[in-house]
Amino acid sequence: MDKVAPKIWPPQAALHPPGEHRHSDLRRRLLRHRLQRIYYAHFTCWQTGGFGSYLFGMSERIAKQSGDNGGFKNPSLGWIIGFLFVVSFLGLFSVVPLRKIMIIDFKLTYPSGTATAHLINSFHTPQGAKLAKKQVKTLGKFFSFSFLWGFFQWFFTAGEDCGFASFPTFGLKAYEYKFFFDFSTTYVGVGMICPYIINISVLLGGIISWGLMWPLIEKRKGDWYAVGLSSSNMHGLQGYKVFIAIAMILGDGLYNFIKVLTRTLTGLFYQLRGRQALPIADQHSPDTSEKLSYDDQRRTQLFLKDRIPTWFSIAGYLTIASISTIALPHIFHELKWYYVLVIYIFAPALAFCNAYGAGLTDWSLASTYGKLAIFIIGAWAGQNGGVLAGLIACGVMMNIVSTASDLMQDFKTGYLTLASPRSMFVSQVIGTAMGCIVSPCVFWLFYKAFHNLGLPESQYPAPFATVYRNMSVLGVQGFSALPKDCLLLCYVFFGAAILINLAKDMLGNKWGSYVPLPMAMAIPFYLGPFFAIDMCVGSLILFVWQKLSKEKADAFAAAVASGLICGDGIWTLPSSILALVGVQPPICMKFLSRAANARVDKFLNPQS
Repeated sequence: MDKVAPKIWPPQAALHPPGEHRHSDLRRRLLRHRLQRIYYAHFTCWQTGGFGSYLFGMSERIAKQSGDNGGFKNPSLGWIIGFLFVVSFLGLFSVVPLRKIMIIDFKLTYPSGTATAHLINSFHTPQGAKLAKKQVKTLGKFFSFSFLWGFFQWFFTAGEDCGFASFPTFGLKAYEYKFFFDFSTTYVGVGMICPYIINISVLLGGIISWGLMWPLIEKRKGDWYAVGLSSSNMHGLQGYKVFIAIAMILGDGLYNFIKVLTRTLTGLFYQLRGRQALPIADQHSPDTSEKLSYDDQRRTQLFLKDRIPTWFSIAGYLTIASISTIALPHIFHELKWYYVLVIYIFAPALAFCNAYGAGLTDWSLASTYGKLAIFIIGAWAGQNGGVLAGLIACGVMMNIVSTASDLMQDFKTGYLTLASPRSMFVSQVIGTAMGCIVSPCVFWLFYKAFHNLGLPESQYPAPFATVYRNMSVLGVQGFSALPKDCLLLCYVFFGAAILINLAKDMLGNKWGSYVPLPMAMAIPFYLGPFFAIDMCVGSLILFVWQKLSKEKADAFAAAVASGLICGDGIWTLPSSILALVGVQPPICMKFLSRAANARVDKFLNPQS
């Protein structure tokens, strides 16, 4: 991979020689970027907060679905905010001393950060500003459409399985196995953004699981699992759905972890070859100004101008780690102080590996490190609260390594856009603090408004909460938690995930791009393929649009998709408020078979 930072494009956005600087434009650019960093740090806190995974997996609602005796801790606004405040800032301090090494000395590309920088720079050209205005207008149109469509659908959802979201597009039998189009603008928008292979992979996983495997396993009822078990019992069909999905996720994660770690260590070896020691942020690199363009010289000069002292980063990490080591066992009694201490000793090294790997490959393996913590801490704690201890350890580890790689991506963006590293760090701290308050409040609103949140048949099933909890159960109880012959199937799909990834890499970019992704295939194993159909509809819209007008599709597809996603997402807030104040939809639109409809008519009109 080419590790040389690319030039800014288009040329009008490049830096100008002395005397030709557009100071007002530069100030606007830096202000906009600072606000974007605050927002992004807030969003990152939502991602790593575990509201749909490890944190919600600790609740009684998910524990009942899993059927384990590992204990539970129901969500509460107070302890969630406290937990996020004591763990969310450690990742920021852990890699700050390495920013110069990663960005300037090693010249890591950080593809997402570089792409963001080019996008920001392009806004500050006459052509870019004109296009941006059109994109914002398009986004607003589709945002309004998506919001109003969500509002319209709400009127028909007065009961369970009511409304357009339960429309049996391909028939009632297909609907029973989750094959239907649910008119979700969110997933249509996601399908327009995701690459075609992602959407095809998700659909393929749904066909293999819900179209073939689960109907066949259902025929083994009474042999492989007991007849009278509930649909959510982990010793029944639900166990196959969850644990086989976990096997594929772990196989995919293990392969990519080894691949990225190998590339990381190989790259690090070549970077340090010939050096006597690893440079630190406060040291100067050998003068390479003769080799740098004027643009890169200005970037490097500004990037090194606003220093963040190494002692400040180390002191901040040690202080927050000390507070966290004391506070976490008081919030979660199952998590002993020495578990936390061990995590914080190894976390900086793992954060460095994740940040370096993200710079090479654009892959953040935060969830993989979190799963590693689940198994290690869960097995260490054992039956004495090991399930909850593993989930909490996962949250601590994910927060550290994820925020570390995200911050380094942002430093790369700042380097290419002439943003001050110190200002960016402060913006990240502000955004993270906002996220520690705002994100739990939004989750709490959903948790209180939707009493079936997290249940498989609900509008918001939170599949990864069940997956993460059962990973922790597996770490504590071992293979005894699996139903009959499930272990063999897990081995098969674990190995298949590794082989598929290996084949994808060996075939190269040309043919490997047609190989499905095991991680994407695993998602519908538990959830069902209905959202995959929505995503494929989004892909179809984009494909046809590109055939008709590729230039317009490339310019406006992201704006259309973002409008569809945001409008539907924003509608959930007023719908949650309506549910909290007791306002219910007036109509239930339900679809029945002809025989069921005849029985209903006879019940309602017995005289006819």
